[in-house]
Amino acid sequence: MTSTKAIMLLGTASHVGKSLLTAGLGRIFSDEGWRVAPFKAQNMSLNSAATPDGREIGRAQALQAEACRAVPCAEMNPILLKPCSESGSQVVLLGRVWGQVTASDYHQRRVEDLFPAVLASYRKLASRYDLMLLEGAGSPAEINLREHDIVNMRMAHAADAACLLVGDIDRGGVFASLLGTLELLEAEDRARIRGFVINKFRGDQSLLQPGVDMMEQRLAIPCLGVVPFLRDLGLEEEDGVAIEQRLIPGRVWNGTEGSHRARPLRVGVIALPHIANFTDFDALAQEPSVSLAFVEDLKDARRADVLILPGSKQTLDDLSWLHALGLAEAVSAHPGPVIGICGGFQMLGISIEDPSGVESGGQPRSTPGLRLLPVRTIMREEKTVRRVTARSFSGYEIHMGETEYENGAQPFACITREGELAPVSDGAVSEGGRIWGSYVHGLFDDDEFRHAWIDRLRRACGLDPPAEVLPVTAQREARMNRWADHLRSAMALNVIRSWIGKPE
Repeated sequence: MTSTKAIMLLGTASHVGKSLLTAGLGRIFSDEGWRVAPFKAQNMSLNSAATPDGREIGRAQALQAEACRAVPCAEMNPILLKPCSESGSQVVLLGRVWGQVTASDYHQRRVEDLFPAVLASYRKLASRYDLMLLEGAGSPAEINLREHDIVNMRMAHAADAACLLVGDIDRGGVFASLLGTLELLEAEDRARIRGFVINKFRGDQSLLQPGVDMMEQRLAIPCLGVVPFLRDLGLEEEDGVAIEQRLIPGRVWNGTEGSHRARPLRVGVIALPHIANFTDFDALAQEPSVSLAFVEDLKDARRADVLILPGSKQTLDDLSWLHALGLAEAVSAHPGPVIGICGGFQMLGISIEDPSGVESGGQPRSTPGLRLLPVRTIMREEKTVRRVTARSFSGYEIHMGETEYENGAQPFACITREGELAPVSDGAVSEGGRIWGSYVHGLFDDDEFRHAWIDRLRRACGLDPPAEVLPVTAQREARMNRWADHLRSAMALNVIRSWIGKPE
């Protein structure tokens, strides 16, 4: 299809580390002079990002573009599936909402309709870059889905990509998963797998080596690296599986009780069933003066110094969930600061109206809010996707609703959307500032804003100012380079270079 060089990372399962390995290789090849770009034909994730031209793509592809030193664009992730139920998803095509489909309808019919757009996106990118780094999804050995799978082997063949199979030893059964994946592939697909990588290894590698040697003989392909587990990497996850491994109160808040003023500030993020963009809180969780946990019951909500309502893909459903579990009352009665981000901000208002059934399959719906801020939200069919800047932070908007201010409502901030000259009001704040909400994702990634916020809230909760703060944003490049250096020492990059030659 194209003469552009292409490498594809496939996994034995979801969450084996394909996304971060792709990012790390992108940084390595960018350092070597390649014009390199990431590509994932189809991504299923509730973590998304805004491109400079106001399109929506998976958060992982935005991170990978950053690692490759490329400007993120919709073609890097032409299809983004955002689950809205156990069997249905919103389809974002080239950064815009295309429709809502059931899993059955999508896999049996829609993928064939959309694949031409995927190929066109790949061709457009390949014409501008020397090297394409493709990422698969889940496993290429999902034999029940193979006929209509457009993100794994069909895309590998279309791009004429050399494929690298990644297994996660931290999950157990890595040898069986590598062997099983290869055994289930068709011969033409197996022929594309040039090597395998064992990711997230802990321990003495000499004890692993006999198994690696046996796998090389059994699979007839080389092991191109055993990548040790790297602690405190500080680069965000994108896969929904990661939320199941997130911080829980019983693990991170034990020992933070008591009245000593130097203890960490306990920040509780409500673990909504349809939580979206949970990476908003990664930088906050890394701060030594903060102990952040995802909470989903009354007991833990009451232990928090600060409560945050995060973004949601199904805001009305999650608001109803809050009411049903009694968490709505707990949030409303919370004596400390309460914050809402995006959908969480909408929940803090008087009501959320969905007259066109945007979130309810065409059925009009209305749900009362928590009445903590004097605003009302009306769901609209058109999604707002913009990068934004404000005086003290920057970030991006991704939301379906429009919020109207009641008399006396005070905006949280004045923001300027990329590509627009006139500033607009964002969010709302209560008198005294204890409760506030914003549509802006990523504002806690801003070091200056986050540090000032932590200092202010610690004081408000009777705690000492933070003894130490982390320059997470300033260290982001260093974290990228640290990850790339880690892969350089663990992987047989000379073999991978032999697949693609040298940059022209």
